Amino acid sequence: MYNGQKVVDVHGHMTTPAPFRQFLAETVSQNTSGRKLEMTDEQLANAQQRHLKFMDDRNIDIQLIGPRPIAMWHWMRPFLQEYWCRVTNDVIARIVKLHPDRFRGMAQLPQSKEKDTRSCIAELERCVKDLGFVGAYLNPDPAGDKQSPGVHEEYWYPLYEKAIELDVPLMVHPSISYDRRLEIIPANYQMNNYLEEFVAMQLYSHSKVFERFPKLKIVICHCGGGLNRFIPTDHHVGQRDLKNNLYYDACCYDVHYLEAAIKQRGVDQMLFGSESPGSGGAVRPETGKPSDDLIPVIDGLGFLSTEDKMKIFQKNPLKVFTKVKI
Repeated sequence: MYNGQKVVDVHGHMTTPAPFRQFLAETVSQNTSGRKLEMTDEQLANAQQRHLKFMDDRNIDIQLIGPRPIAMWHWMRPFLQEYWCRVTNDVIARIVKLHPDRFRGMAQLPQSKEKDTRSCIAELERCVKDLGFVGAYLNPDPAGDKQSPGVHEEYWYPLYEKAIELDVPLMVHPSISYDRRLEIIPANYQMNNYLEEFVAMQLYSHSKVFERFPKLKIVICHCGGGLNRFIPTDHHVGQRDLKNNLYYDACCYDVHYLEAAIKQRGVDQMLFGSESPGSGGAVRPETGKPSDDLIPVIDGLGFLSTEDKMKIFQKNPLKVFTKVKI
């Protein structure tokens, strides 16, 4: 909690026991769909204990959990991806059912560069209507080869239309990259995250997507991947007023970058995100706490008022994710 109010974290990923990961490996290696995942509720519940401890230690009350992006495997053949996607979402729903007071579900979509986004509609609808999910992940480059249509192109329109109909946001979170230039960089998917997020932000900002879809809500992870280096009035980078459409999560572990991002994006566009447990385990030398312990970091930003902080921690997440009730 923060000042006695619940904190809503929009950026969390599912935690699963070994049988889940083994099942993925077997599905891919055997090139077979339709097999049944053998994983008990006890195994799944035991895996959540560490996750819940992370949340408790960081004063996070509710977390929106989706797939682990590195495990979305959107580069698989479509028939396997559709199957794996359904299995993943069913497991997320089981986790939410185990802890309905702590978790809300975010859907993986069966994305493939071989199919347009109409192939995602049925699963999004199932997740929202049948499983009670509150949003879905959008991978802007599902094949990881930089050949996908830009997020402003008609390829994405069927998915945008369905998201509006269901009143759920889409959260831009990339996955892996096959860019050969990045191969020497450890965990290069992290670099791919902010490269693709920054490109997506620019495409949404400079296209007519939100003119065509004025009720569409997009959340871009990791503060939008990168900052604009020009002021909005400079020549080719003038920005539209997108305050009702384009949002960012505050999942950023460098305090200087986080401060700059909040100032540039604006408090009203920022939603709290920690990705914990995830990649933010490094200890801050000045505090001795993990870098993903972000509530005290944001609380310590002197330019933010108490009302600003409450917007980030709770009010903005609830404004954007309207299906989340606390």
